[in-house]
Amino acid sequence: MTGYTARTYTAPDGVKTWHRHYDAGSDHLPVLCMHGLTRNSRDFEAVIPAITAAGRSVIAVDVRGRGNSDHDPVAENYNPGVYVQDMFGVLAQAGWDRVITLGTSMGGLMSMIMAASRPGLIAGAIINDIGPELDPRGLTRIQGYVGGASGPFADWSAAADAVRAINGEAFPKETGQAFWEAFARRTCRELETGEVVFDYDPAISKLARSSAVAPPNLWPQFEALAASPLLLVRGAITDLLAASCVDDMRARAPHMAYAEVPDVGHAPLLTEPEAARAIDSFLAGLA
Repeated sequence: MTGYTARTYTAPDGVKTWHRHYDAGSDHLPVLCMHGLTRNSRDFEAVIPAITAAGRSVIAVDVRGRGNSDHDPVAENYNPGVYVQDMFGVLAQAGWDRVITLGTSMGGLMSMIMAASRPGLIAGAIINDIGPELDPRGLTRIQGYVGGASGPFADWSAAADAVRAINGEAFPKETGQAFWEAFARRTCRELETGEVVFDYDPAISKLARSSAVAPPNLWPQFEALAASPLLLVRGAITDLLAASCVDDMRARAPHMAYAEVPDVGHAPLLTEPEAARAIDSFLAGLA
């Protein structure tokens, strides 16, 4: 299955969350894909085909303020608590009362909060390069670029250069321009003028630069998530998920499957062989 239906969910405050709905027409547990802070549903374009080929329906969201979703006029609403309520609305609209979540970075934090808020909703979870504690090194780096030089850039080549300047240290072996232009097309959008900008509301920087970017203690939420089957994917050179935090996570969730992607930082694309094999194996073990 390659095609999807574009759908929107309208929250009580009127903000619309756009999402891709891939209907496999099967009874297998469906998958909800949630992206990172400045990203959107395009992050999962290369991951979803393998999931749907196994007969699972998928929803991949553009969290409010990103991609095709509405920008929120109230910047304070750009916080995980509001995002999670949007996810509950998206799932209710789809008629899904039990799901597997696949969350990259912020999306993984959302999985933890969802599990604690709605016990029994999450039947299994894949969290990508995130844990209940954020390494200050990575947090400082993210706070330094979010809402910064967001364009406009003259063309896609210039946008690729900007994306590489932000993410180059996370993918040190990727030196080809084609990789970075593909990266830019997942994270940016073209204006009618032909110029290119990052595909998120710059107002999300207000949250990213505050202590509210994530709750200070997410261990209870992590333990709620770990009540179900769990897979952690980590970039070997990540600056956001410290090895010591991974050790603590594994101690609290001994059943947690783990995959590490060499020579990649925050966050793996999930198409890397190590990540793809781990995801395939994990999903194969669920109904």
